[in-house]
Amino acid sequence: MTERTNVRIHATADVAADAVIGPGTSIWNQAQVRERARIGAECIIGKNVYVDAGVTIGDRCKVQNNVSLYHGVTVEDGVFIGPHVCFTNDRLPRAVNADGSLKSDDDWEVGPIVVRRGAALGANSTILPGVTIGAWAMVGSGSVVTRNVADHELVVGNPARRLGTACTCGQAMRDTADGDPFRGPCPSCGTQLPVEAGA
Repeated sequence: MTERTNVRIHATADVAADAVIGPGTSIWNQAQVRERARIGAECIIGKNVYVDAGVTIGDRCKVQNNVSLYHGVTVEDGVFIGPHVCFTNDRLPRAVNADGSLKSDDDWEVGPIVVRRGAALGANSTILPGVTIGAWAMVGSGSVVTRNVADHELVVGNPARRLGTACTCGQAMRDTADGDPFRGPCPSCGTQLPVEAGA
C-alpha cells in the first residue's frame, strides 16, 4: 500500500492500493483509480471519473465529472479536463478477432495521448489515440481531436480544426478572415503571445 499524505478520497471511490496520489489531492464519489496510476499534488478528480492503469496526471489538474482516461494517457501539470471528456486509446477497436475469439490485451496496440501543461479540454470532447495537445491549447466543447494541437492553439469541431489562439489566461482570439493568427496583445490580460503561438 502506498503512503498517502493529506489526500481526500471519498468513501465510495475505488483507488488501487499501488496508485500514487499526491498531497492535497481530492478524489470524489464513485471515481475509480486503477493500479499503477499516478496523480500529482493538489488535483481534483471529480465524481465518476475513470483513471485507467498506468495513467499519469500531473500536479494541480482539474478532472471534472464522468471523464474517462484510458491506458496510455499522460496529462502534464495544470490541465483542465471538462465533464464527460473521453480519451480513447485504440485506433482499430474490435471486441473480437477475425476468428471470433474475444480480444485480449495482446491483440491490440495502445495509442498514447499526451496533454501538455496548462491545456484546457472542453466538455464532451473526444481525444483520439496518438494525439499530443500542446501547452496552453484549448479544445472547444464537443470537439473530436484527430490530430496534434499546437501550443496556444484553439480548436473546435468534428474533426477539430483551428479557430484561433488561446492565451494562458484562457482568452480565445480568433484568426483573421484571411486565416492569419491573432498578433496583438491579449485583450483580456495584455500578455503578448509569441508570433508562432498556435500558428
